[in-house]
Parts: sequence; C-alpha cells; structure tokens
Amino acid sequence: MIFGRVPTAEAAGATLAHALHAGDRALKKGRILDADDVAELLAAGIADVVAARLEPGELDEDAAAAAVASALAGEHVRAADSTTGRANLFAEAGGLVAIDAAAIHAVNAHDDAITCATLAPLAPVRRGDMLATIKIIPFATGRAVVAAAAAAGRGAIAIRPWRGIRAALLMTRGAHDLARVAEVQRARVASVGGALVAERVTEHEAAAVAAALRELLDHELGLDLVLMLGASAVMDDGDVIPAAIRAVGGEIERIGMPVDPGNLLVLGHADATSIIGVPGCARSPKRSGFDFVLERIAAGVPVGRAELAHMGVGGLLDDIADRPAPRASKFAAIVLAAGRSTRMGDNKLLALLDGRPLVRHAVEAALGSAARPVVVVTGNDADAVRAALNGLDVRFVHNADFAAGMATSLAAGIANLDSEIDGALICLGDMPRVRAVHLDAIVAAAADGVHIVVPTHERKRGNPVLLHRAVFADVLALRGDVGARSLIERHADRVRAVAIDDPAVLLDVDTGAQLAALRPSDSTNHA
Repeated sequence: MIFGRVPTAEAAGATLAHALHAGDRALKKGRILDADDVAELLAAGIADVVAARLEPGELDEDAAAAAVASALAGEHVRAADSTTGRANLFAEAGGLVAIDAAAIHAVNAHDDAITCATLAPLAPVRRGDMLATIKIIPFATGRAVVAAAAAAGRGAIAIRPWRGIRAALLMTRGAHDLARVAEVQRARVASVGGALVAERVTEHEAAAVAAALRELLDHELGLDLVLMLGASAVMDDGDVIPAAIRAVGGEIERIGMPVDPGNLLVLGHADATSIIGVPGCARSPKRSGFDFVLERIAAGVPVGRAELAHMGVGGLLDDIADRPAPRASKFAAIVLAAGRSTRMGDNKLLALLDGRPLVRHAVEAALGSAARPVVVVTGNDADAVRAALNGLDVRFVHNADFAAGMATSLAAGIANLDSEIDGALICLGDMPRVRAVHLDAIVAAAADGVHIVVPTHERKRGNPVLLHRAVFADVLALRGDVGARSLIERHADRVRAVAIDDPAVLLDVDTGAQLAALRPSDSTNHA
C-alpha cells in the first residue's frame, strides 16, 4: 500500500486517510475519492490530501475483512457486510458458541493488519447475537496475508444449537417455596431450548427420592436430563441425592465444582440420562455454575468430571458468603428531549399523537419499565417540554449547550446519575411506539461482560440502547452530534444484540409525513 500525501488533482481512486470538509460536505475517512470529490476539494482550496492507494496483490480493508470473516464463520454463523474495515459475525441459531481458540490465536498472530475478537468459548447466545468482530487495521492488506489468515481460522467460530432437551424436575420438601423454585427451573430450561416435561415432589429421604427418580426414569418420558433439587445442600458423598442416584443404578461423575456460586453441584447419569443435583443457589434465576452444566447438556457438548475441573478459571461469578451480599444491578433511563427538530420546523417532541405529545409517549414508556430514575434532558423549548411532562415522576436536567449536538445531551444525562447506577437506557424522545416491555427486554439482556445492549428488528439495529457504566467515560468524551454508534463500534466485543419483534425500535419521527403516517386517517391532532 502506498500511503502519504497525494496532490488532490491526482487523488481520484485513492482512499482518504483523514476526514475532510469540502465546502458544506464532509468526506469521511476511508472514502474512495471520485472525480466529483476531487473537484470539490480543489474548489475548497485543498491542494493535497493524505490518502492510500492499493498496490498490485492487495485487497482494500472491506474486502479483506469480508474474506477473513467468511472463512471464520462455521455452522450456524453469519458474516455481516463489512464496512470501515470491520466485519462482524452473528449467530443464526440459539446455543453455545464453539470457538477454536488455537485457530483464533493463529489468526491474530499471523499479521498485525488482521485482528479478531470473540466471545468467550461456550458462551450462551441467542439468534442474532454478535459472536466476533474482525477488524483490518490498515486501508489495504496483501492478498496472500489475508488468504493465510483465512486458512488458519477456517470454521473456527460455530454454534452448537440447543437440541431441545426433555427434562424432569424432582424436588424435596423443605422450607422453600417450591412453586416459585419450579417456575425458575422451567424458565431456565426453556431458555436453553428445552422443556420440563415432568415434575415430582417428595420427602427429603434417600429412599423416597430414589423411588421418585426410578419412576421418572422408567416412565418412558424420553428424558435427556433429570434435575434434583433438595431441601438441603449436598455436603457428602453419602448425602440424600448422591445416595438416590446410586440406588437406581446411576453413577456419580463428580460432587462439587470449582465455580462460585454453584460449588455444591452433583453431576451423574443413569444410562443415557444426565442427572444434576442442583445447588441451592439455583433457586434464584441468577447465573451460577449450574447454568454452565445445563447449557452444555442442552447443546450436546460433553460435560463430565474433567470438564467440570476445568471450569475454575473464570469460575468466580459473584461475591462469596463471607463478603458483603451482592446487590441487584440498577439501571436508569435517560430520555433525550433537547434537540432543535430542524427537519420539522416546530419542535416535533411537542407534536400530538393520540392526544399526547411525542415526548410524553417516550417518557411514559420509560416510567412503565423497571428503569429508575427516569432522567429527561431538556434544551430547546425546555419550558414547553417540561409542561408536556407535567405530573410525571421524572428528573429534569437542562443542557444549555444543546445546540452543539447530541453528545452534550448524552453527557448531561450520564453526569446526573448517582454512583450506584450500573447503566442507562438511552431513550429518544421522538420514538413514540417504543413500549415499556421493549425497554425491560433490553435491560434483561444485560449480563456480566456486556457493555452495550442494542435492540434489533429483522436484523436492523434500533433504539433505545443500554450503556453500562463501563462506557460512561467514553460517553463523556464524545463531541458533536453523535450518539452511541461510535461506542458500539469501539466496544464491538462487548455488545449484545437483543431481537425485538416490533418495528417500534426502528421508528423515530423526523418529518411531518412520518408523524402523519402514525396518526389515524381522520386524525385532527395538531402540534
């Protein structure tokens, strides 16, 4: 690749290395300049530009990223179109992401020009989740380099889909709310593509548990898995649950696992049916070592004594008993309502839809969700926006610098949050069809290691976006009329996409025509 200053008159076909303004037009970094671009640059008095030119035997950054991504994509993995030298891989099915770590290491070690970041091996994913991002560092890379990297990583990222397991739940009586505990396990099994097809409750005695287990195994239910959740934890090889497994001719793989919470798990089997003595922490839906084992069984990934022993690295999931009890994550909602609405003339946020201002729709949705507090950032027409939200339990923050762009409103909202807030839903005041259920689905997708949650509909990225506190510093550094898009690109390996079966997450109102399309044909609403 030839990189450096090029006379503007000779720059057609070159890739622009730095963003430039030609009159009123902004030419972005990475743009391949054409004759019209050159003419505008010359008219603006720009005599030369910093640009890159491909040499024979090279691929441009997008073609190189696409080639590597396509090679890495294994079964049930889709490579998205590449742009700005980046191509992302997405799951085409729910399951566990299978990653050949040695192959990914080889790709990353092959040449500095090519990078690949992935989720952790065997991370659970849903259809549409991002699995990996491939980024080409320079504007062009040698074809031979790309071909070698593609060969080294071919098929390295795949999905082991949920196989639709049939499971049974056996619980023993004690002080716990068994109905609630059972509901948690039904949801857990459903989340990995399976179903609880039988449930039993018995006394916490080895003979009674063994009888119930034998009845389940002999009932021709076609069980892949039996979950056994006792009234008290398994503390010894001779305890109730291990004894019951052996009493029906089953075998114990291991008692205890190096994951916390989840230490007191029992793993066994009776013929082809796996059996898990479920640790007490799994009465809560919070992730534990039990989920590690359940997910592998649900995806048909081998799990036995050796696999359990290897789970200790990365197995500290939460605070242990002699530390302060962990608190639940707290998420706020920030509604951006400061813009100038230049495309609508009047302030679009005050326009009426179904008898209420657009901004009130957005704020009421936020208030209907689990997010608290709800912070409304005002700027343009601040008094009128406040009046439109009269009576709602929100916290107002005024952004006097709103004319400088969306980034200032984002920063104003983030800076107003209390220190115990773990993240914020960034809601747009001009999205009137987003509902509380959509916001709660986005929040529910937040998990350890996820910095940004993005809703999608039919594979198109939408809003609102959830930002974890880990990226707040980056938000405060943003400048101009930019939102979360640059953060999503920067933290691509920490982004989770959540599919929303409603186009509302794509629908914002920028023009009078768009607003009219939302109103009934006989609407008499006026701004």
